[in-house]
Amino acid sequence: MDAVTQPPAAERPNGQIIRLHDEDGVVIARRALPEGTPVAPNVLSRARIPAGHKVATRGHAPGEAVRRYGQIIGFATQPIAPGDWVHTHNIAMGDFSRDYAWGVDAKTTEPVAVPAHFMGIRRPDGRVATRNSIGIITSVNCSAHVADLIARAFTRNPFGEGADPLAAYPQVNGVVALTHKTGCGMTEGEPLRVLRRTLAGFARHPNFSHVIAIGLGCEVNQLGGLLEEQRLAGRLRTLTIQETGGTRKTVEAGIAFVREVLAEANAVTREPVPASELKVALQCGGSDGYSGITANPALGAASDLVVRHGGTVILSESPETYGAEHLLTRRAVSREVGQKLVDVMKWWEDYTAREGAEMNANPSPGNKAGGLTTILEKSLGAMAKAGTTNLTEVVRYAEEVTAKGFVFMDTPGYDPVGATGQVAGGANLMCFTTGRGSVFGCKPAPSIKLATNTPMFSRMEEDMDVNCGTVLDGTESVAECGQRIFDLMLRTASGEPTKSERLGFGDAEFAPWVLGATM
Repeated sequence: MDAVTQPPAAERPNGQIIRLHDEDGVVIARRALPEGTPVAPNVLSRARIPAGHKVATRGHAPGEAVRRYGQIIGFATQPIAPGDWVHTHNIAMGDFSRDYAWGVDAKTTEPVAVPAHFMGIRRPDGRVATRNSIGIITSVNCSAHVADLIARAFTRNPFGEGADPLAAYPQVNGVVALTHKTGCGMTEGEPLRVLRRTLAGFARHPNFSHVIAIGLGCEVNQLGGLLEEQRLAGRLRTLTIQETGGTRKTVEAGIAFVREVLAEANAVTREPVPASELKVALQCGGSDGYSGITANPALGAASDLVVRHGGTVILSESPETYGAEHLLTRRAVSREVGQKLVDVMKWWEDYTAREGAEMNANPSPGNKAGGLTTILEKSLGAMAKAGTTNLTEVVRYAEEVTAKGFVFMDTPGYDPVGATGQVAGGANLMCFTTGRGSVFGCKPAPSIKLATNTPMFSRMEEDMDVNCGTVLDGTESVAECGQRIFDLMLRTASGEPTKSERLGFGDAEFAPWVLGATM
């Protein structure tokens, strides 16, 4: 493969098209381009090009590599003439060699001269919380409704209607019921271990002051086994519906537990803590052709600031890193860390082949409508969220993240499942980029939503926290937008509610990764 460069950020693009790299054979439409629009010297568009989509600036023969960001995003499946619309009808995946070049781009990260702080909650064990909630976890889907009934007794109306059941406890952010669709009818090997690791990550999460676990009593995922395997004894209260005497009695007991601990949960004080206590989950969903130009690079700039302040950022979604992993292995602090990432990608190749799927099935219809074609193109844009610092560690799904700096977690590309793993790993804040307009929350961690383009931000302003379309509009640089995101991270970690929190998102999005057969 040719010399590898990091996908560059587009700084203040002008005109009707965006050129990202000198080696690219395509440019991106800043807005819908009519047929006959100049896209390169002596090249006019030969058809209408939708906003965010690609148009060829030179010809490509069948089988020839097509490049964006200076990297291969696919191969021409038919002759492509200068000015042609380049999309799924004439470009597809193909095999190409990757130069992993272990650690050649690893470099010393310069710490900031003046460390930033936020107003956090220091727990007795020294960990720092950004929110202060009471959690209800469930061992099995059969206990989901009971958990929901308990939480409902303390739930505020997101639109301000009715009385606030937690008005007397202003330091308590809420009572969160985390329900799911598994826990029984499952094998007791890796699928059960992954579920228990996920539940334990939430049970230990610093953003929960107290946790109660609700079980049915006859499920595969027995509460006793969960507590023993994950060493949770003393960390949480447990109730089983069958032993407690049914639905009503269990709900009453759960409500009594919450009422019992509310005063203690409310007795917290925020204090200045260094930004090194941030653990930020990086997510994207509903991506479009602008994601890799605006919001993702801007979040990458903010991620670099988090790392320079001594904090941690967690990139995930393994299928959405596929095809770009060689750019991360170059930043690995050791060959061992880089090899872990390569092994993750090989596992996914085997997994999708075994399931009769393919890695390129990842770009969704919405992604494609927004201008993305192959998983290679999506991955190159998605990895920009992690900025430019060294890859310090690669961890399993829902595994506790203890390393500082940029960490990769193996997760599926489906946003709720990936985010659930990151929060289980200890993320106390999330930043989520979107071009199409994903609505999302991830209790107990607050989620900051970053819009890739101004039209979508204006249309969905009640859901979006940051408009990164300013980069596309030419009114702000990637670095300036990244600083704005970092500043919002600090305010959010200090207690300022995000748009998704105001709307009550975050309970239903809890989605552990389901592995293995359902029996």
